[in-house]
Amino acid sequence: MFKKLFQRLRPALSFTKKHAGLVVIGSFILSLIGLGLARQLSIDSDFSKLIPESYPSVQALEKLKEQVGTINEVAVVIESNSFATNKEFAERLIPEAMNLRNRLDGEPYFNRVEYRKEISFLEQNALYFATDEELTTLEQFLDDKIEEARLEANPFYFDLDGDESENSADSLGQVLEDTYNDLIGDEYLISPDSLTMALKFFPAGSQTDIQYIEELYSDLESLTDSLAAAAGFPEIKITLAGRLIRTLIELNSIYSDVQNSFTAGVIMLLLMVTAYFFYKNYMARTGGLWSYRVVFSEIMRIPVTALIMSVPLAFSLCWTFGITWLLFDTLNIMTSTLFLLLFGMGIDFGIHFYARYVEERGEGHEVLDAIDTTFMTTGQAITAVGITTSAAFFILMLADFKGFSEFGFIAGLGILFAIIAMIFVMAAFIILLERFGILKTASKSVQKKSQSNEIKSPNTTGKLILATTVLLISGGLTFLSIWYSGRISFEYDFGNLEPHYETYSALQREVRKVYSDKKTRNAAYVITSSPDDAVQVRAVLSERIDSDTLSPTIRSVETLQDRFPFTKAEQQKKLDRIAGIREQLNDPFIRTDRSDQLEMLREAASTDTPVQLKEVPGFLLDPFTANDGTIGNLVIIYPSVGLSDGRNSMEFADDLSEIRIPNGQVYTAASTSIVASDMLRLMLEEAPVMVALTLTFIIFIKLVIFQSFKWMGLALLPLVVSFLWLFGLMEITAWKINFYNIVVLPTILGIGDDSGIHMIHRYIEEGKGSIYKVVRSTGEHITVSAFTTMLGFAGLLFSSHPGMRSIGELAVAGIGLMLFNSLILLPSLLYVIEHWRTRPGI
Repeated sequence: MFKKLFQRLRPALSFTKKHAGLVVIGSFILSLIGLGLARQLSIDSDFSKLIPESYPSVQALEKLKEQVGTINEVAVVIESNSFATNKEFAERLIPEAMNLRNRLDGEPYFNRVEYRKEISFLEQNALYFATDEELTTLEQFLDDKIEEARLEANPFYFDLDGDESENSADSLGQVLEDTYNDLIGDEYLISPDSLTMALKFFPAGSQTDIQYIEELYSDLESLTDSLAAAAGFPEIKITLAGRLIRTLIELNSIYSDVQNSFTAGVIMLLLMVTAYFFYKNYMARTGGLWSYRVVFSEIMRIPVTALIMSVPLAFSLCWTFGITWLLFDTLNIMTSTLFLLLFGMGIDFGIHFYARYVEERGEGHEVLDAIDTTFMTTGQAITAVGITTSAAFFILMLADFKGFSEFGFIAGLGILFAIIAMIFVMAAFIILLERFGILKTASKSVQKKSQSNEIKSPNTTGKLILATTVLLISGGLTFLSIWYSGRISFEYDFGNLEPHYETYSALQREVRKVYSDKKTRNAAYVITSSPDDAVQVRAVLSERIDSDTLSPTIRSVETLQDRFPFTKAEQQKKLDRIAGIREQLNDPFIRTDRSDQLEMLREAASTDTPVQLKEVPGFLLDPFTANDGTIGNLVIIYPSVGLSDGRNSMEFADDLSEIRIPNGQVYTAASTSIVASDMLRLMLEEAPVMVALTLTFIIFIKLVIFQSFKWMGLALLPLVVSFLWLFGLMEITAWKINFYNIVVLPTILGIGDDSGIHMIHRYIEEGKGSIYKVVRSTGEHITVSAFTTMLGFAGLLFSSHPGMRSIGELAVAGIGLMLFNSLILLPSLLYVIEHWRTRPGI
């Protein structure tokens, strides 16, 4: 059936043979267009882009970015020998930095800056901004103080509790002091010795646009350098840091890894392929006899072989990634590895096609006849393999998880283009090179010798025993792999998959001299329609905190209304409580106590009239203010667990799911960790389905190709056994499936089934008794092609990114096992079947 379909491509081959130059020129022009488009591709490491935009968590995060802006700051750390110098430099820098403009659209880089807190106002009105819980703690502290003073005033009092009561009062006092310091803090972000100061600038633009981030830091660095030089601050040290720079460092690291891996992979692949075809051409021209002239000739034509293999492949990559830019604009963290994959897989098709062509020329066939035979034999096989592999990748497009769907589309498209390039463009290229005498793949003096040099298969008892032993050992290994495969675990801890960036760590050490962002780093946010809704959301979440005693993930919930009462009733309620605290402070037993704690409280409790919104310091309002100026609609939720562990992220997301308030309104919390949890669920849910669908399709297409369950089963054997062995190997090596390498599982299915198809297709073509010839010829081709694919992935083994490194580990191991079973297990089984069959034929 497939052969008949393939016959329909003969007109295209006839056109290629007749107009080889036109085919090459047209392909070159299309490649230039594709290259121009592909050069605009960038890598987006934002995990929220890997799940559909229809997901509530993604929509909530986008709304947060739109209404509140970035939560990642740019930190400017100023260090000198005096606080006054730092302060002077900061006050010169801030207006200049806020006026910096984006080079592309002229918009300001920053929308706000955190520099100085107006703490004098807060010190006089601190209790007005205290939460109900903090006021309760304070009231309890004062009650204990009064009781303690009353008892000590009694001449007949004996402290039987001793240190216990004193420790209780001290602990309450420490809580009070910590709460006070958290609320008011220092006037400036400075280190304990006051010699280091930090400014926090909050960008208005994208956090994933690497060009934007690079230009932002570059322009800010130029500004700080020029100000330091112009103002005469030679002793000052400026460090640009902040969480946003980690994005830049990570993206640059990924770019570097991909570029270095691709460059090294291409060089190694071309060296391997040219060495292989040096051998093939030499054998074809000499029949194995030594010839200095042929050796020298082949060495001189190594660049020609490299061009034959690389030019059509380069064309297909340009076409693929040009269309990728048109459709997706960016690559994600997973599709960024496809340069390596498509180069390794695409060159496989070229190896099979060119190797068969060289063999045909070595047997004395003319150029066009050799092209025609190669097209109808190996061309048919690689087209069947390519379409199968491409379709297997396209199946991944059914997934909602874009790590699968985009990967599947780009890989599938790349394979189709590689087939076209390696069959038609390579054929045209070979014809032109042969026509101009640049490529010589056969010599008439050795054609007869080459034709008589046939491979005969020995049929001995020793070979049968060896083949049977291979089958028994393979069966045992397969059984053990099935036994151990159920123990494979998933790596939920994203922290173990993240690289350590020493540059970023060094910058953060400078920042931590001044402040830490641990409290807000993983916070989630809810944007409500009104301040009243924000209060109700907080109440719902507070109930969840109180009721969840088994696996609590929410530490606290905060709104502006917790500190600043909006309504007159709430304002009066807070003023009444402050008045009560003043009465406690005026109690006869502690009235004369002039300790630092009580003096601090007396000043903080001086508020007796409502504070107006315009009087509230900006640093208190900013976290709860939207870009349009709306105040009080934001709820901040702080987690009580580390969210680098995916299981904690999923539980945190569950605790924040469907926040329904009494008026019926439902809100969704926004957080990168919640998006990550949705991504993790989606990936774990879809991965088994994608593997099952891919395997089902491979089985179906093999039936279409071979029209026989027997041949389908034999062609499928290396794939199934290798997959099972891979699971066993993962258990032995303690490898885990993770967010990154999970995409390799359907990928190995997609690219690993071609060896079995090539072997069985050639075996059917050659007939019974041809096992050794098939292994020597096609086996040689699939060995080289498998090694090229493995080399394509091997570059990732040296990546600094643990997640990307795990992709390389799993891919290299899986493809290596496929090769072993295709060359050893499958021929052994065919040999045993041939020997023990009781009816003629096979």
